Amino acid sequence: MASRDKILQYESFISDVLKRDLQKVLEQRDGVYEKITQYLQLKNTIQSLQESGDNELKTEVDLGCHFYVQAHVEDSSRVFVAVGYGFFVEMSHTEALRFIEKKTRQLNAFTELLTKDSAKIKANIRMVLEGLRELQGLAELPEEDQQGV
Repeated sequence: MASRDKILQYESFISDVLKRDLQKVLEQRDGVYEKITQYLQLKNTIQSLQESGDNELKTEVDLGCHFYVQAHVEDSSRVFVAVGYGFFVEMSHTEALRFIEKKTRQLNAFTELLTKDSAKIKANIRMVLEGLRELQGLAELPEEDQQGV
């Protein structure tokens, strides 16, 4: 009876703590990847503007809820760049490209940390599953289950 309670505690720990923590880390990493994508899109847009040599720009702007309007920018030599915490800074194309380069390096380093954290959590899940297997006296986990963790 005591081993059954231990098994239930381990199962609860896996589902209530470890899997929830893993989900949070993966969602956070996906959010960082989204930011990187936005910065790279801005970089491509700035480079296209520089190559065209024309400061005039016609584009579509999302007003929210995927409602777009056409916009005409007479002078696109300076852009506003999101620098974090809801702040935007006006920059020249060169300044913006330098900032984007630094910011994407920083965000990529952060995604590496999040990936390492997720690997640690997966290893902890695997360790607890092995402990459960031993408590229940089961044979080693099948290979397909090992790949899924």
